[in-house]
Amino acid sequence: MREKSPVLAEDPMHDATRRQLLEAAGEVFAEAGFRNATVREICQRAGANVAAINYHFGDKETLYVEVLRYAHGKALEKYPILLNVPEDAPPEKKLFAFVHSLLLRIFEKGPTSWHGRLMSREMMEPTAALDSLIEERIRPMSTVHCKVIGELLDRPPTDELVLRCAFSVVSQCVFYNHCRPAVGKLFPQLLPHDPASIEALAKHITHFSLAAMKDFGTNKK
Repeated sequence: MREKSPVLAEDPMHDATRRQLLEAAGEVFAEAGFRNATVREICQRAGANVAAINYHFGDKETLYVEVLRYAHGKALEKYPILLNVPEDAPPEKKLFAFVHSLLLRIFEKGPTSWHGRLMSREMMEPTAALDSLIEERIRPMSTVHCKVIGELLDRPPTDELVLRCAFSVVSQCVFYNHCRPAVGKLFPQLLPHDPASIEALAKHITHFSLAAMKDFGTNKK
């Protein structure tokens, strides 16, 4: 990956063009996927010369990695992992915050909706960028999540039951996105479409998960 020149890094025009390329590329990658996205389409949307990607990023692959980092960073900036719930809050409250934050990122609407769509596409159509995304972004989130689940189950964060419960919680969240076409045809009223319905779904998933984990806690072998 090419290093930025110290001079260019302080050039407002350089930074503005780079940001426009990241935004345009994010939209195209979210719509078409990495393999089908074209440099020409990205540059057209960004209003940049076709050589701009090579100049600012080196190649399409590096651009894609930077777009994933940019999108995930922006999404977490808007919706922190635990939505600013304090560290000493009850684990039940932290679990709800984690679920609510994840759903808000997944079902974001408006100009930044491509953030969630791009992440979902990368999960379903993984590229070589997934390894760095996991280590830099997803693993730290997983660590926080497993710590909360561990508190609820009174087990270490790396305990197998904790990991399975953590995956089960996340699976409930992503189901509504990955199976959106089917859910929309079967029960369209259940698809989250605004802040109120997203919060209602977060409460349901949290309540359901807490009930299941309470059962695990009272039936220890």
